[in-house]
Amino acid sequence: MLDATSTILVIDDDVDLRNSLGRLLRSVGLNAKLFASVSDFLKSEPTEGPSCLVLDVKLPGQSGLEFQRELAAAGRELPIIFITGHGDIPMSVQAMKSGAIEFLTKPVRDQELLDAIQFGLTRDCARRENESELADLRKRFATLSPREREIMIHVARGCLSKQIAGDIGIAEATVKVHRSHAMRKCSVASRVRPNGGQARPRTREVVALPGRRVVGQSVCGYGSYPPMCVRRLRLRLNPGNQRVLPQYPCAIH
Repeated sequence: MLDATSTILVIDDDVDLRNSLGRLLRSVGLNAKLFASVSDFLKSEPTEGPSCLVLDVKLPGQSGLEFQRELAAAGRELPIIFITGHGDIPMSVQAMKSGAIEFLTKPVRDQELLDAIQFGLTRDCARRENESELADLRKRFATLSPREREIMIHVARGCLSKQIAGDIGIAEATVKVHRSHAMRKCSVASRVRPNGGQARPRTREVVALPGRRVVGQSVCGYGSYPPMCVRRLRLRLNPGNQRVLPQYPCAIH
């Protein structure tokens, strides 16, 4: 479902197409800001919530592809959907390699554009959420004592308390005390993610039919589960009396 608080930025020098896209976006409850050129866009106020840019390739002055490179150089991560009536394969490859999420040719089909916008908004929401969580975690990390910070750096590298004690030359019991205090201050159990701050990939449910062998593997690759161990995973029954493994993608044999 499209988020009514999101804003779609449209840059296209064709006034009829620009207004048509504006009507389409507003009809599905989205805010739309329309611009005739990149220079007009740069004069506007930045959006606060999730956003996505629908960008024409051929524009007066700075082209869409040039503007994409400028945004990347400035470190501005804005999902971009290119639309063009004069596109070719090398142009589309260049745009996609530079991070565009879609490259559509005019006339653009409404549903195809809305699907691309939904994907762009979802990605921008995830990016904003990650940035907010990381900023919060940095603030919490700043509250740690020097010793707690030192220990938490080792913890982030996957070291055990015994290893940390040996590395920095203090008792293991002392490491555990500092580690406990640091985790409580940082709320690590609910905030730290094992893949460098990126959101864990969505898991999918797999239904195991009765009488089949199931081999499961954790999403993050921390370990595989042989057939005899599957029974140890928490199972629940669905209305069809089939077993469901809610946390692990599985291969069914």
